Amino acid sequence: MSHRTNDNENNTEKIEDSSRSLLLSIASQLTKGTDLHKVALPTFILEPRISVSDIEDDTKRFIAVVKWFLGGWHIKPKGVKKPYNPVMGEFFRCKYKYDDGSKGYYIAEQVSHHPPVSAFFYTCPQHNVIITGDIKPKSKFYGNSVASLMKGTTNFILPTRNEELYEVHMPNMYARGVLIGTMTLELGDTSTIICKSTDLICEMDFQTKGYFSGQCNSVVAKIKRLSTQEIIYEISGQWSAELFIRKYNPNEKTSTVGRLLSFKKDTTKEKQPDLLVDVRKHHVCPLSVPQIQEEKESRRLWSKLTEGIKSGNFDKATEEKLKVEDIERELRKEREKKNIEWQTRFFNVKGDDYPLKGIETVEETCKKLNTLFT
Repeated sequence: MSHRTNDNENNTEKIEDSSRSLLLSIASQLTKGTDLHKVALPTFILEPRISVSDIEDDTKRFIAVVKWFLGGWHIKPKGVKKPYNPVMGEFFRCKYKYDDGSKGYYIAEQVSHHPPVSAFFYTCPQHNVIITGDIKPKSKFYGNSVASLMKGTTNFILPTRNEELYEVHMPNMYARGVLIGTMTLELGDTSTIICKSTDLICEMDFQTKGYFSGQCNSVVAKIKRLSTQEIIYEISGQWSAELFIRKYNPNEKTSTVGRLLSFKKDTTKEKQPDLLVDVRKHHVCPLSVPQIQEEKESRRLWSKLTEGIKSGNFDKATEEKLKVEDIERELRKEREKKNIEWQTRFFNVKGDDYPLKGIETVEETCKKLNTLFT
């Protein structure tokens, strides 16, 4: 079974000459290290694939959470696109109906504009999973690339296991070839998953492709004891294709990548790594949104901008974009003039945390979400 794939079409995009000219014009006004805080972060859709809470073994349960995390990055729009800039109070809600009859609910709200912060909440009650957190984008321009530094924290919670919590920190995102070459989306830098109650940590290194070597979408990881830093498992592969896992052998001195890739040549059973996940075989569950959208729901708020882009009428798209932004700018000035503090609708603001309002138990969560999605 191959450990590599050269199919990177979903992460690349050819830029038309007119669009590249516009980018060059914008870039000429920027310097390296410029803060692009208005660049919103792309998001990925959360999709439960197993009942993690039913796994009794602490280490196997931790591996299942790592598998969920690494197995979700391939779910994204094709090509390299810049998301719309969210406005204060904008929100998005959707629902999933899975093949096993369970349902998932997701809601996100823009809770801060300067600095930009998006809070989100997801649950699949039948599988006893809650995922909540915030995204605080801080973006930088680096000449021929743009980086989205993914600040914020995601908490993966298992309510039926005494609120067992997995604290997740995201890798960063890079759009390469903005001015020269083919635009490519990559994940890079380090990421971690920590579960203090089970004394486990996964340290992941998302590796960007070099100019002359390497492969796209690579990641290597180590699962360790948090208290002793003892390595238990190693993971390697591509988040867009296959990922493999094997028990750590301290007697082998080569690098993590070298050890795992060497199994292609060594056919002895005890040295073969196990397939953790092949995302190419995953079924991506479609989401559904309410047919009647409120004024500040994302699809209604930006509907005319979206129409302009899809029809290729970019003058109309620009006009509609400016309309939304101008209205929001005037509302913000009015609030400042009257000294009115913005009040979030769905999430509380508690320091750097943004818990969903009115949620104490899983039962209350279900009741509230059923109200939101009817």
